Amino acid sequence: MIQINGKRLIDDIDRLSGIGLGEEGKRTRTAATDADKAGRDAVCTWMREAGMQITIDRVGNIFGVWDCAPEDHVDTAPLMLGSHIDTVINAGKYDGCLGVLAGIEVVRTMQENGITPDRPIVVAAFTNEEGVRYAPDMLGSLVFAGGMSADEALAVRGIDNTVLGEELARIGYAGKPCDLLTPCAFIELHIEQGPILYRENIRIGAVEDLQGIAWYEITVTGHQNHAGTTPTHMRCDAGLAAAKINIFLRKHCEMAGSRTVATVGTCSFEPNAVNVIPGKAIFTVDLRNPDEACLQAEEQALTDYLKELEQTDQVRITARRVSRFEPVVFDQGIVEKIESAARSRGLSCRRMTSGAGQDAQNLATICPTAMIFVPSVGGISHDPEEYTRDQDIINGANILLDIAVDITTRR
Repeated sequence: MIQINGKRLIDDIDRLSGIGLGEEGKRTRTAATDADKAGRDAVCTWMREAGMQITIDRVGNIFGVWDCAPEDHVDTAPLMLGSHIDTVINAGKYDGCLGVLAGIEVVRTMQENGITPDRPIVVAAFTNEEGVRYAPDMLGSLVFAGGMSADEALAVRGIDNTVLGEELARIGYAGKPCDLLTPCAFIELHIEQGPILYRENIRIGAVEDLQGIAWYEITVTGHQNHAGTTPTHMRCDAGLAAAKINIFLRKHCEMAGSRTVATVGTCSFEPNAVNVIPGKAIFTVDLRNPDEACLQAEEQALTDYLKELEQTDQVRITARRVSRFEPVVFDQGIVEKIESAARSRGLSCRRMTSGAGQDAQNLATICPTAMIFVPSVGGISHDPEEYTRDQDIINGANILLDIAVDITTRR
C-alpha cells in the first residue's frame, strides 16, 4: 500500500504557516493581502514543482492541474482536491492549508509511484474562504460553483474599505475566465475544528453532511437614559433585551433532541458608556442546524420571540439576514469510499456532520463531494493553539491518496 511522504507534507505545512506571522507572532493571511500573496506564491511554486499547470480564475482561485496525458483527456472531467489558504486573524496553521497541501502531496506521491491517472487531477486553493476581510465567506468556491457572479464578487467592498477586484489585481492574482470542466468529484481534507474525533479517540471522520447556516444582524432600539436616576421599571434597556435574546437562543439549543447551535458573536452598545442605559444594541446571531426544516423552524422561533420582546420590553427590533446556506448532504458513494479506505489502513472511522462552513458545500451543488476529517487536539481552531498531530495529518492524507487513486484509475 503506497504512502504519502509524511515529512515532506509536514514541512510544507510548517513553511506555509510561517507566512503571515507578524511581529508579535500572530499568524494572519486574510484574503488578497500581501501575506496572502506570499502564501499564494509559495503554493504556486510547489504546484509547478509537482508538474502542475497553474490556472487563476477571475476571483483569484488557484487551480493546479496535473494532466499527465493531455491528448487522452480531452473533455474528461477532472478530480478536484483542495481547500483554502487564507486565514482568520491570529490563526492556527492547519485550517484550510491541510487540504491544499495534501492535494499537492497526493499528486507527488502518484507520480513517484508511477500511477498514471486516466483523468486530470486539479488541486484548488479557493479565495476568501474565511470571509474575514470580504463577505460572504467561501466566496471563491461560491463563484466557481455558479452561486455568485464574478463581477459581483470582484465589486465586494471589504471591512477596510478595499475592493476585492482591485486588491487581487494589486497582488497579481486577478485571473481570467476559467475553462476548467466541472469536476467529476471534489474531496476536501480538513481538520475537524471540533472536539469529537479527539474526545472519542477516532482517527478519521467520514463527513456525510454539513450544517445549514443563517447569519443575522439584529438591532434593538430602546431609550438612552441615566443609569442612576432611572428606576428599573421605567427603563427601555436595549442591552437587557439583547441579553434576553442570547438567553432565548441558548435555551432553544438545550431543548431535548435539538441539534441546533446558536452564537451571539459580536455585540455593540450605544452610547457604550458605563453610566448610561444603552439606547441601542447591535449584535450578530449565527444559527446552525444540519436539517433544513429544523433550521427554518429555529429562524421562525427567533422571529416570533423578537416580536414578543418588542411588546414586553417596549423596544424596537429589526433583524437583517446577512447570509444563508442550506444544509448539504454529501455523496454517499464517496463517504463509503472514505470508510473503506480507513478500514483498509486499520484506522478507526466514524460518520460526522461538519459544524463549520466549508468550500465543499459549494462544490456539492455541482458535483459529487465529500470531506475527510482528522482530529483537532482539544477541539481548538481559529486560534494559535490549533493543533493536529503529525500522524493524524499523514493518516488523512493517505486516505485522500487512496480516494484519488480509486477515482482516477477506474473509469
